[in-house]
Amino acid sequence: MVKFALLVELKAKPGKEAEVEAFLEKEATLVRGEPGTRSWHAAKIEGEPGLYRVFDTFDDEVAREAHLNGEAGQELVEKADELFAVASKVHRLQIVAQK
Repeated sequence: MVKFALLVELKAKPGKEAEVEAFLEKEATLVRGEPGTRSWHAAKIEGEPGLYRVFDTFDDEVAREAHLNGEAGQELVEKADELFAVASKVHRLQIVAQK
């Protein structure tokens, strides 16, 4: 059972939505190589142009930290000024129930 998660809130710069979506698709390929990342989802919020969320889950804190400090996490930091209008918000979550 996964116990830890991240919820990342992203706001694309105006006109950068297609670039953000391409970036998120690339991130998905990087995350597939992370054995400790159990699930990873990137989504855009319907009716809210430029708003995106990433939700990922982990069995333990070690895996979550490895993800944050891994290639995908570093690329998010590196691309932030180019793609995002505001600093992304990263919420550390503890899973309390799941299907």
